[in-house]
Amino acid sequence: MPAVSIIIPVYNVEKYLRRCLDSVLNQTFKDWEAICVNDGSPDGSAAILSEYSARDSRFKVVNKENGGLSDARNAGMKIATGEYVLYVDSDDFIHPQTLEITYALAQRDNSDIVSFTYDRIYRPQLMVRHKLGLSTDDIVPSRIYKKYNVSHVKTLTTDDVFAYATESAHNAFNPNKKWLIKHCQVWKNLYRRDLIADTPFIKGILFEDFPWWSAIMLKKPRVTICPLPLYFYIPNFGGIVLSAKQLRILQSLCDGLKASYLLYKEKADDYQMQQWSEKFKWFFIKWAFRKVKYLDNNEDIEIAVKRFCELEQIGTFDNPTTKWAKKLRCDIRKFIKGKCKKNV
Repeated sequence: MPAVSIIIPVYNVEKYLRRCLDSVLNQTFKDWEAICVNDGSPDGSAAILSEYSARDSRFKVVNKENGGLSDARNAGMKIATGEYVLYVDSDDFIHPQTLEITYALAQRDNSDIVSFTYDRIYRPQLMVRHKLGLSTDDIVPSRIYKKYNVSHVKTLTTDDVFAYATESAHNAFNPNKKWLIKHCQVWKNLYRRDLIADTPFIKGILFEDFPWWSAIMLKKPRVTICPLPLYFYIPNFGGIVLSAKQLRILQSLCDGLKASYLLYKEKADDYQMQQWSEKFKWFFIKWAFRKVKYLDNNEDIEIAVKRFCELEQIGTFDNPTTKWAKKLRCDIRKFIKGKCKKNV
């Protein structure tokens, strides 16, 4: 059994895949397996995966029909055997010490999750170059050469993940902002496999990270927060998040909200519900409702009304936690007024 299973969903990333796989090969920590899930990729990704698996038996390739990111992650999780799991998107890459640092901290603190961050200089740099029409393919982040001493890494360990996890991007005056687990991207954490094994991603939706992370928080994990930029996130300029129709984004967000709200309604205590609502739920409601203004035909608008009615009926918009959330609830209820069974 390897110490860490790295799950890498692969779809149409021939251009970036070698860089991702090389960043795994270059890890200073060697006790890993990399489960590369070829999700029916139509390009040359399959050949690259075969090359790497032939070179190093720690690379394991799963070939499947296309089912989307969630389905690929679930397929990888089914065969993962590591004590811990790390998710890496195949167009991104990781610092050479990512496994060394996160596994050492997990063992030291007996943590279920070790949370780190991504390089916040590299991604904007690529965005600017893309905007200027310059190549982004050969840009190497300077921080990838940074060498860390694990014993000197400053961390915070907590048994209350709700006190530090947040979707809010505005924490300039928070004295603890260094320790915030900001946003819910799954690739910013190392997870104990037993913690997440029975929590699959919702298949077929965008932004599947939100309902999945919401469910994981409810398990009361012990978390070590390590604010080092160990992940290098590449903007997918033509990818699904940037090019998907606004209605599909809205529907995916509503699916995630429905699943998470019902779960919290059933299992969360008052503190968990309050923290999740204030720091996550209302931000995703706002994001979903913002998409309405981009809908340009009556059919799509009717679908949006139906989705918000559904959320209203199960109580998702009850108990807004801030003034802006109360205003947002009023705006949503005006939007669906007369078209929803619940008295709004």
